Amino acid sequence: MSGYVVVGAVVLSGILLVMAAALARRLLAPRVVTAAKRTTYESGVDPVGADWAQTNVRYFVYAFLYVIFAVDAVYLFPWATVIRDPQLGGASLVEMGIFLLVLIIGLGHAARRGLLRWM
Repeated sequence: MSGYVVVGAVVLSGILLVMAAALARRLLAPRVVTAAKRTTYESGVDPVGADWAQTNVRYFVYAFLYVIFAVDAVYLFPWATVIRDPQLGGASLVEMGIFLLVLIIGLGHAARRGLLRWM
Protein backbone atom coordinates (compact mmCIF):
# COMPACT_ATOMS: atom_id res chain seq x y z
CA MET A 1 0.00 0.00 0.00
CA SER A 2 2.94 2.36 0.60
CA GLY A 3 3.66 2.41 -3.15
CA TYR A 4 0.21 3.88 -3.78
CA VAL A 5 0.79 6.50 -1.09
CA VAL A 6 4.00 7.61 -2.82
CA VAL A 7 2.30 7.77 -6.23
CA GLY A 8 -0.61 9.68 -4.71
CA ALA A 9 1.77 12.12 -3.03
CA VAL A 10 3.63 12.73 -6.31
CA VAL A 11 0.36 13.30 -8.21
CA LEU A 12 -0.94 15.61 -5.48
CA SER A 13 2.29 17.60 -5.37
CA GLY A 14 2.21 17.90 -9.18
CA ILE A 15 -1.36 19.21 -9.09
CA LEU A 16 -0.46 21.67 -6.32
CA LEU A 17 2.59 22.86 -8.24
CA VAL A 18 0.54 23.51 -11.38
CA MET A 19 -2.11 25.34 -9.36
CA ALA A 20 0.56 27.47 -7.63
CA ALA A 21 2.13 28.36 -10.98
CA ALA A 22 -1.27 29.29 -12.43
CA LEU A 23 -2.05 31.44 -9.39
CA ALA A 24 1.35 33.17 -9.57
CA ARG A 25 0.82 33.90 -13.27
CA ARG A 26 -2.64 35.26 -12.53
CA LEU A 27 -1.29 37.56 -9.84
CA LEU A 28 1.88 38.72 -11.61
CA ALA A 29 1.00 38.86 -15.32
CA PRO A 30 -0.02 42.20 -16.84
CA ARG A 31 -3.59 42.36 -18.11
CA VAL A 32 -3.36 45.30 -20.48
CA VAL A 33 -4.92 44.45 -23.85
CA THR A 34 -3.05 46.07 -26.75
CA ALA A 35 -3.52 46.00 -30.51
CA ALA A 36 -0.51 43.71 -30.87
CA LYS A 37 -2.09 41.16 -28.53
CA ARG A 38 -5.31 41.13 -30.56
CA THR A 39 -3.65 40.36 -33.92
CA THR A 40 -3.60 36.88 -35.39
CA TYR A 41 -0.25 35.16 -35.82
CA GLU A 42 1.04 31.75 -36.89
CA SER A 43 3.94 30.45 -34.81
CA GLY A 44 5.05 33.97 -33.97
CA VAL A 45 4.94 35.17 -37.59
CA ASP A 46 2.29 37.40 -39.13
CA PRO A 47 0.21 35.46 -41.68
CA VAL A 48 0.91 36.64 -45.22
CA GLY A 49 -0.66 35.44 -48.46
CA ALA A 50 -3.43 32.94 -49.08
CA ASP A 51 -4.92 30.84 -46.34
CA TRP A 52 -4.07 27.52 -48.06
CA ALA A 53 -0.59 26.13 -48.48
CA GLN A 54 0.57 22.62 -49.21
CA THR A 55 3.17 21.04 -46.97
CA ASN A 56 5.67 18.42 -47.98
CA VAL A 57 4.80 14.99 -46.58
CA ARG A 58 8.44 14.33 -45.66
CA TYR A 59 8.07 16.41 -42.52
CA PHE A 60 5.21 14.22 -41.38
CA VAL A 61 7.35 11.13 -41.89
CA TYR A 62 10.16 12.63 -39.80
CA ALA A 63 7.70 13.49 -37.05
CA PHE A 64 6.27 9.98 -37.19
CA LEU A 65 9.71 8.40 -36.93
CA TYR A 66 10.54 10.68 -34.00
CA VAL A 67 7.38 9.60 -32.18
CA ILE A 68 8.25 5.95 -32.75
CA PHE A 69 11.70 6.33 -31.22
CA ALA A 70 10.42 8.54 -28.40
CA VAL A 71 7.97 5.78 -27.48
CA ASP A 72 10.88 3.35 -27.66
CA ALA A 73 12.77 5.45 -25.12
CA VAL A 74 9.71 5.55 -22.85
CA TYR A 75 9.65 1.76 -22.78
CA LEU A 76 13.39 1.41 -22.25
CA PHE A 77 13.50 3.29 -18.94
CA PRO A 78 11.05 1.05 -17.01
CA TRP A 79 12.65 -2.01 -18.59
CA ALA A 80 16.04 -0.93 -17.25
CA THR A 81 14.65 -1.01 -13.71
CA VAL A 82 12.97 -4.42 -14.11
CA ILE A 83 15.96 -6.17 -15.68
CA ARG A 84 17.63 -6.47 -12.25
CA ASP A 85 14.79 -8.54 -10.83
CA PRO A 86 15.84 -12.21 -10.92
CA GLN A 87 12.28 -13.41 -11.58
CA LEU A 88 11.47 -10.95 -14.38
CA GLY A 89 14.92 -10.33 -15.81
CA GLY A 90 15.06 -13.14 -18.36
CA ALA A 91 11.49 -12.71 -19.58
CA SER A 92 11.81 -8.95 -19.85
CA LEU A 93 15.09 -9.34 -21.75
CA VAL A 94 13.35 -11.52 -24.35
CA GLU A 95 10.37 -9.15 -24.57
CA MET A 96 12.62 -6.12 -25.02
CA GLY A 97 14.62 -7.99 -27.65
CA ILE A 98 11.42 -8.64 -29.61
CA PHE A 99 10.35 -5.01 -29.17
CA LEU A 100 13.69 -3.69 -30.40
CA LEU A 101 13.69 -6.19 -33.29
CA VAL A 102 10.32 -4.85 -34.45
CA LEU A 103 11.66 -1.30 -34.24
CA ILE A 104 14.81 -2.23 -36.17
CA ILE A 105 12.71 -3.90 -38.86
CA GLY A 106 10.59 -0.74 -39.08
CA LEU A 107 13.68 1.43 -39.30
CA GLY A 108 15.12 -0.82 -42.01
CA HIS A 109 11.87 -0.59 -43.95
CA ALA A 110 11.89 3.21 -43.67
CA ALA A 111 15.51 3.32 -44.82
CA ARG A 112 14.83 0.96 -47.73
CA ARG A 113 11.96 3.16 -48.94
CA GLY A 114 14.24 6.20 -48.78
CA LEU A 115 12.35 7.91 -45.98
CA LEU A 116 15.48 8.69 -44.00
CA ARG A 117 17.17 10.74 -46.72
CA TRP A 118 16.83 14.47 -46.11
CA MET A 119 16.90 15.53 -49.77
